[in-house]
Amino acid sequence: MARPTQQDLFGEESQPELFKPDEAPPAYRPDLDQVRARLNAILTEARGAQKLPWDADRTLLYQTIFPHMTGWLPEDEGAQLRFEFETEMDRLKAA
Repeated sequence: MARPTQQDLFGEESQPELFKPDEAPPAYRPDLDQVRARLNAILTEARGAQKLPWDADRTLLYQTIFPHMTGWLPEDEGAQLRFEFETEMDRLKAA
């Protein structure tokens, strides 16, 4: 019987490792100035509005990502921005 020309998919040869076991992938570190700029842009838009300026999907997105983004900042700064955002959201929802 002739040997098939197609390679055995379940053979002993394994794929080379993409990551070495002792080597962790580099940690993600955002540019804090860009984080601040984005958070302040969202807050500025909320402060300038008389009612919610976003549709339901965008509002949910901002309510989800805003607190997470503030986690990259120093604790006091992040807490202040979260407080300001929550205050604006309460005001806009009441309008």
